[in-house]
This record gives sequence, C-alpha cells and structure tokens, in this order.
Amino acid sequence: MLMILKVIFAVIAAFFAGYGLITKNFEFQLYMMFFLSLTMLVMGLEEFRKEQKVMGWISIGAFFFVLFASLLVFFLN
Repeated sequence: MLMILKVIFAVIAAFFAGYGLITKNFEFQLYMMFFLSLTMLVMGLEEFRKEQKVMGWISIGAFFFVLFASLLVFFLN
C-alpha cells in the first residue's frame, strides 16, 4: 500500500516538474512541492516499518520542511 502511494505521489510530482521545465510556466511548482512532501512522508513511514528509525526521522523532517515551504508560498501568494 505504501509503495503504491509513493509511486503515485512521485509520478504526480514528476509530472508537475516536467510540465514546468517544458513550458517554462512555474505556476504549478507549489503542487509539485506538496506531492514531493507527501512522497517524503510515505518514504519515512516505510523506513519506520523497516526498523530504520534514523532514516525515518530524516524523511519525516524533510516532509515537514517541504510541506511548510509549500504552504508558506501558497498562503503568501
């Protein structure tokens, strides 16, 4: 289940990133960052399931950082 969510979120984030690179239109970069943060959350949960606590906490920390940055940009614009 987590593997499927990780792939779905990563593909959506890659789609938004590719769209921005091809069209030079970066208005969807916020959504790319949001789905990237969800990917990091799922990766952190997977690491906790594998009993690798350090990598799990690093991924969860990256999730909070990227989520905070994307929400900050969303509410300031």
